[in-house]
Amino acid sequence: MAKIVQVTARAVVSYGVNPVARFLLRLGVSPDAVTIAGTVGVLIGSYFGAQGQLFWGTVIVTACALTDVLDGTMARLRGSSSRFGALLDSSMDRIADGAVFGAVVYYLATEGNPYGGVPAALICLAAGQVVSYVKARAQSLGLNADVGIAERLERLIIVGVGGLLGAAGLDWGLPAALWVLAVLSVFTVFQRLIHARNTEPKAPVA
Repeated sequence: MAKIVQVTARAVVSYGVNPVARFLLRLGVSPDAVTIAGTVGVLIGSYFGAQGQLFWGTVIVTACALTDVLDGTMARLRGSSSRFGALLDSSMDRIADGAVFGAVVYYLATEGNPYGGVPAALICLAAGQVVSYVKARAQSLGLNADVGIAERLERLIIVGVGGLLGAAGLDWGLPAALWVLAVLSVFTVFQRLIHARNTEPKAPVA
């Protein structure tokens, strides 16, 4: 189900992203520059969210997170991609995710939210990093962990919905979204580990 959502969302976004990608390439902008700019934008949006401006924080983070599609589209249209570009993209994703959930933790802690949002956000922060690590580590070992009910796109969507609910005055909205995401993220960690274990080549029988 997560794969269906992710593929469909990326297809819709790419339809509008392609013209922008072509325009930036004509200007001489590199995919790596877009990756870095998107991360800076997420950091700015996270700052707004930490200050309690949940609506603008969510809007800015969501808009800048779209660069995750834009830089890849630019590389594809240019007909070349680099291993460093892939490394940079993954590294910036981890920084952006840390900023988003760090901002959520700060906001909920300073607001004194009574719905247990802080521990949920901390679980999301830790589990989200492990979700990405398991996939990367599995690939380096020749295993496959490319599954997951809560991949990066789904995580951003869920926390974004929670941010908008909080911005609408529903104090329970953001913590509720975080608890849902915490459960899904932990589940995804084990889902990837089990899938990777099942893809390990069987030792030959003597």
